[in-house]
Amino acid sequence: MRLQLLLPTHIEVDEEVSKITAEALTGSFTLLPRHVDYAAPLAPGILAYETTSGESFVAINGGILVKTGDHVRVVASEAVEGRDLASLEQAIREKFEQLSESESRAQSAVQRIEADFVRRFIRMEESAQA
Repeated sequence: MRLQLLLPTHIEVDEEVSKITAEALTGSFTLLPRHVDYAAPLAPGILAYETTSGESFVAINGGILVKTGDHVRVVASEAVEGRDLASLEQAIREKFEQLSESESRAQSAVQRIEADFVRRFIRMEESAQA
């Protein structure tokens, strides 16, 4: 069966697979090629799949899985791929560090904007009183 993991900006995974294991909101499940068509909301977790070269893993932040015929499409907003659990863990740590740095920069920018707003508001009040 064909697995496609679709993100907002690109296709993260597009491979022939023999097995997919995922975590739905109601619990984990496994799809095999002859499995009936299926749709499920996915919980944040690890999507595992088997190809001819072995098992691979993708951490997702939730999403939707739809199996129709021999196609399985997973749509998620973010994903981190790893060929084994150790490399996946390292990739996730690096992604969180990048997110933390981005959030810190964004928070600093918001604080500068707020401070500028307060300064301008005070100047406006002082001008109105003069």
